[in-house]
Amino acid sequence: MSETVDARGLSCPQPVLLALAAMKKLDKGELTVLVDTDTSKENVLRAAASQGWQEAGVEEKAGSYQIRLSKG
Repeated sequence: MSETVDARGLSCPQPVLLALAAMKKLDKGELTVLVDTDTSKENVLRAAASQGWQEAGVEEKAGSYQIRLSKG
Protein backbone atom coordinates (compact mmCIF):
# COMPACT_ATOMS: atom_id res chain seq x y z
CA MET A 1 0.00 0.00 0.00
CA SER A 2 1.28 3.49 -0.76
CA GLU A 3 0.19 7.03 -0.13
CA THR A 4 1.38 10.55 -0.91
CA VAL A 5 1.23 13.50 1.49
CA ASP A 6 1.61 16.92 -0.12
CA ALA A 7 2.84 19.25 2.62
CA ARG A 8 4.36 21.87 0.32
CA GLY A 9 3.63 25.42 1.42
CA LEU A 10 3.09 24.38 5.03
CA SER A 11 5.41 25.34 7.86
CA CYS A 12 6.51 23.03 10.65
CA PRO A 13 5.08 21.25 12.48
CA GLN A 14 2.30 20.73 9.89
CA PRO A 15 4.33 18.56 7.46
CA VAL A 16 5.47 16.33 10.33
CA LEU A 17 1.96 16.00 11.74
CA LEU A 18 0.53 15.10 8.33
CA ALA A 19 3.31 12.57 7.71
CA LEU A 20 2.86 10.98 11.15
CA ALA A 21 -0.90 10.68 10.58
CA ALA A 22 -0.27 8.94 7.24
CA MET A 23 2.29 6.61 8.85
CA LYS A 24 -0.20 5.64 11.54
CA LYS A 25 -2.94 5.08 8.95
CA LEU A 26 -0.73 2.96 6.67
CA ASP A 27 1.16 1.12 9.45
CA LYS A 28 3.42 -0.36 6.73
CA GLY A 29 4.09 0.00 3.03
CA GLU A 30 5.34 3.03 1.13
CA LEU A 31 4.79 6.70 1.85
CA THR A 32 5.84 9.71 -0.20
CA VAL A 33 5.96 13.11 1.50
CA LEU A 34 6.35 16.32 -0.51
CA VAL A 35 7.85 19.32 1.32
CA ASP A 36 9.50 22.54 0.22
CA THR A 37 12.01 23.42 2.95
CA ASP A 38 15.17 21.81 4.30
CA THR A 39 13.79 22.06 7.82
CA SER A 40 10.60 20.21 6.92
CA LYS A 41 12.63 17.55 5.10
CA GLU A 42 14.89 16.94 8.10
CA ASN A 43 11.99 16.95 10.57
CA VAL A 44 9.94 14.49 8.51
CA LEU A 45 12.93 12.15 8.17
CA ARG A 46 13.59 12.32 11.92
CA ALA A 47 9.93 11.65 12.75
CA ALA A 48 9.80 8.75 10.29
CA ALA A 49 12.88 7.14 11.83
CA SER A 50 11.33 7.44 15.29
CA GLN A 51 8.33 5.46 14.01
CA GLY A 52 10.43 2.70 12.45
CA TRP A 53 10.13 3.91 8.84
CA GLN A 54 13.17 3.71 6.55
CA GLU A 55 14.28 6.41 4.13
CA ALA A 56 13.94 4.96 0.62
CA GLY A 57 15.23 8.10 -1.08
CA VAL A 58 15.04 11.88 -1.19
CA GLU A 59 14.81 13.68 -4.50
CA GLU A 60 15.05 17.44 -4.90
CA LYS A 61 13.33 19.03 -7.86
CA ALA A 62 11.88 22.44 -8.65
CA GLY A 63 12.54 23.75 -5.15
CA SER A 64 10.81 20.94 -3.31
CA TYR A 65 11.72 17.56 -1.88
CA GLN A 66 10.12 14.21 -2.55
CA ILE A 67 10.78 11.99 0.47
CA ARG A 68 10.16 8.28 -0.06
CA LEU A 69 9.69 6.19 3.06
CA SER A 70 9.05 2.49 3.54
CA LYS A 71 8.19 0.12 6.35
CA GLY A 72 7.85 -3.64 6.02
